[in-house]
Amino acid sequence: MILLTGFEPFGGESTNPSWTAAREAGALLRAEGYEVRTVELPCAFGDSIRVLEEALEQYSPQVVVCAGQAGGRSRISLERIAINCDDARIPDNAGNAPVDEAVVSGGPAAYFSSLPVKAALAALDTAQIPAEVSQTAGTYVCNHVFYGLMHALRLRPGTRGGFVHVPYAVEQVPPGSVTASLPVGLMAAALAVVVRTTLGTTADLKLAAGATH
Repeated sequence: MILLTGFEPFGGESTNPSWTAAREAGALLRAEGYEVRTVELPCAFGDSIRVLEEALEQYSPQVVVCAGQAGGRSRISLERIAINCDDARIPDNAGNAPVDEAVVSGGPAAYFSSLPVKAALAALDTAQIPAEVSQTAGTYVCNHVFYGLMHALRLRPGTRGGFVHVPYAVEQVPPGSVTASLPVGLMAAALAVVVRTTLGTTADLKLAAGATH
């Protein structure tokens, strides 16, 4: 079983490409014979993890890929690490704006993704989909969910999971804008590549994909 999640719109947007891409990736994978469930998460601290945990309990997935929008980025971002910090620059959809609060009180400072991010990067490069390994998932609801996922998966040793950020969708960017964007179909293809790579990889590749700043 594969679980894919995306978020509802936030920040005044009418759409969130992470959810559209998750749904389309689910359809691609189902057509290949995989069993997939897709869940839309609320863009809200606390509630998002609650909905995710309910999905984990209901579906008992083998692989979990959560996706979120990172407007301004130009590539599919394979997130490496989630930190135990909520620090909201803008309120979430429920009006919450935590500052310097723990995602999980008493939890570890950080969790690493259990997805093979380097192997996925190589597979995305082969598929000619622009991608990168990201060293930060921010401190908003995306990181909140990423941390909550990995905290929950500590009790599910047979399940691997992680987080992928996607850029703006093409239709979100005004004509003539230089703001980076990608077609949703390409985002969906990327999520499907991440899932297939995870299912086919037991040990991640060792290749340079770090950052100097």
